[in-house]
Amino acid sequence: MKIVLLESLGISGERLESYIQPLRKGGHCFETYERDGDTALQVERLKDADVLMLANMPLKKEVLEQCRQLKFIDVAFTGVDHVPVETAKEMGIAISNASGYSNESVAELVIGMTISLLRKVPAVDRKTREGGVVGSDVGCELQGKTVGIIGTGAIGRRTAELFGAFGCRVLGYDAFPKEIPGVENVPIEELLGQSDIITVHCPLMDSTRNMIDGGMFEKMKDGVIFINAARGPIVDSAALAEALHCGKVGAAGIDVYEMEPPIPAEHPLLGAPNTILTPHIAYLSRESMEKRAEIVFRNLDAWLNGEQVNKIV
Repeated sequence: MKIVLLESLGISGERLESYIQPLRKGGHCFETYERDGDTALQVERLKDADVLMLANMPLKKEVLEQCRQLKFIDVAFTGVDHVPVETAKEMGIAISNASGYSNESVAELVIGMTISLLRKVPAVDRKTREGGVVGSDVGCELQGKTVGIIGTGAIGRRTAELFGAFGCRVLGYDAFPKEIPGVENVPIEELLGQSDIITVHCPLMDSTRNMIDGGMFEKMKDGVIFINAARGPIVDSAALAEALHCGKVGAAGIDVYEMEPPIPAEHPLLGAPNTILTPHIAYLSRESMEKRAEIVFRNLDAWLNGEQVNKIV
């Protein structure tokens, strides 16, 4: 089998080689490349490959359609909305993802953003650098707050556990609700109306695209803290920016956008007040990259042995 890795997995060369060597000893060809968005170059690299490994680099339908030998796509990411899944189905290409690798890293960033916004860390940081002293920038504690979690899959559940450890009441909404210790499953309207903090953890699908729009923000409590470390297109960024400008949303922590960073200079959130903006790094920690590599090579080994784990298609 020819296996092609189209972008870095975020681990050391030595660690990557430890995964590749057994495959080469087993008679497989393994090629690695630096990430490049040029579709013609991607086709050239994949034209005779049996297996494609990639992380979050967008894979276009026209690339896949020209790679007729492909049999398996091993995605080193939880979401697969950057991969033409329907085209893969039509072509008989199996897809697995790396579900579970970033549960801790995403949940911890959400907690970090929330506490930073509650305690007004960005504002007091600027004030300190300008020679100021404490004034009106008095923050709030996390304990006792009501937190709404939209999407109670693995990452949402871990986020709920961490908020619960801080003494928060946790409300959950999911299209397929599950019984989770410490989480009250409620309708979305109830979650929006009662939560002091709302964090999004649902996947991007047709049903969730622009789900959090201006109407949703209107139903939230005045001054709510809003966090999105899931997928950018779930949230209408222009509506969020407007809600921040008028104070309906008190503060926001955003890690994902309609596009992969860098985001354009005219993006509405760049001029919105009381925000922490990060360049899609919630999933990215040293520990999560190690877990991810372990999962994707386990996926590959299973598929090569006639099984499939973490199956998407």
